[in-house]
Amino acid sequence: MDRRHFLKHAATGAAVVAPGISFLSNISAQAAELKKKNKSLIILWMGGGPATIDLWDMKPDSVNGGEHKPKSTAAAGVQITEHLPTVAKQFKNLSIIRSLTTSEGDHNRGTFLMNTGRVPNPLSEFPHIGSVLGYQYSQDLEAMKSMDLPLFISVGGGRVGPGFLGMKYSSFNVRNPGAPPENVEPPKDVVSMPRRAVLFETLEGTSTTKPGMGLKTGVSADSVQAHKDVYKKALDLVVSSRKEVFSIDAVKDKAAIDRYGNNNFGKGCLLAKKLVEAGVGCVEVELGGWDMHAGIFNALATRALPTLDKGMGSLVEDLAASGKLKDTVIVWMGDFGRTPKINAGGGRDHFPRAWSVVVGGGNIKGGIAYGATNKDGTDVTENPAKIGDLYGTLYAGLGLAPDTQIRDNLGRPTAIAGDKATAIKDLIA
Repeated sequence: MDRRHFLKHAATGAAVVAPGISFLSNISAQAAELKKKNKSLIILWMGGGPATIDLWDMKPDSVNGGEHKPKSTAAAGVQITEHLPTVAKQFKNLSIIRSLTTSEGDHNRGTFLMNTGRVPNPLSEFPHIGSVLGYQYSQDLEAMKSMDLPLFISVGGGRVGPGFLGMKYSSFNVRNPGAPPENVEPPKDVVSMPRRAVLFETLEGTSTTKPGMGLKTGVSADSVQAHKDVYKKALDLVVSSRKEVFSIDAVKDKAAIDRYGNNNFGKGCLLAKKLVEAGVGCVEVELGGWDMHAGIFNALATRALPTLDKGMGSLVEDLAASGKLKDTVIVWMGDFGRTPKINAGGGRDHFPRAWSVVVGGGNIKGGIAYGATNKDGTDVTENPAKIGDLYGTLYAGLGLAPDTQIRDNLGRPTAIAGDKATAIKDLIA
């Protein structure tokens, strides 16, 4: 290669490498800022599609209004259902987006859309927002040295995966909130877990370099790395001195359990509070059973809303009292809304065209009802909001620019909140 040929290739390489260096530098800076402020996201996931017309955007003067009455909240002029009195007291810390319109009325597709901000795409599976936050956190290598808890924890959920980010950024799933996770205690006959870890790492290392040892040959490098990442996450938790954060003592924490609700959702909300205080980046807590095609008003009044009220209301109250809410964004959402029209079975069907989500904490203002639907709840009439607007607001609430880039499995950069997504300015402090 002569000098001219060399310089030509060097210039071409620089054109490719320079944007990559800039990309890595930017995400590292964002990660350091995120970790320095110890920002966290709590997702209250309402599996099945909640009837937001019966919770956050009531229509008492409409034929679609249903059996329940609206109630004033701590925010002037903002009313919600009478069956959420504890949550109503926290509306100086919470805001409603009443004008969300989405594209998916199928449970699986709606779940994917709301947890990723993207419609399903077979060519590039976008990760859960908790996985994206875990990835952002992990770029601060210095901070990660002391992080021995999973960055993304799902309580009762885990329905959407890490997509192209890989298993390293998948959620750590808790099925029985309040009890220690299964298998986090080392076997009684193991003297030293760190020594066993060194042995495991040695065997894992040889498996990728020496045929016939460890994993079978022919396994892709990505699969081997994913295998290592999953085992490392498990080991970090087993040897962690902070794994007791998962435990909720029935005696010592009785008062808190009574306030939050002695059920999986209430305990999940209590656990979420403890986890974000311990530095976990994202916690998802699921309350299912919202697919109410029949008998909706009795189901809401006797089961779903009392459970939601205790858990959600107590969570917001405690985070606000401790000052942690300023560093914790909360979002309440589900697959989609439900039809304003009440069907023949006394229920409501799937309806993504006009519905509500609730947000608060972090840099998000409280006490606001943003957007509006018409008198019957069938269409958005004021400040329509798309999924990108919601995601832009969540990321801005965490102090992350919505156009922060992440690279997909094909190496293409894409904004974490979606193309041209921006935060709702009226909701950001």
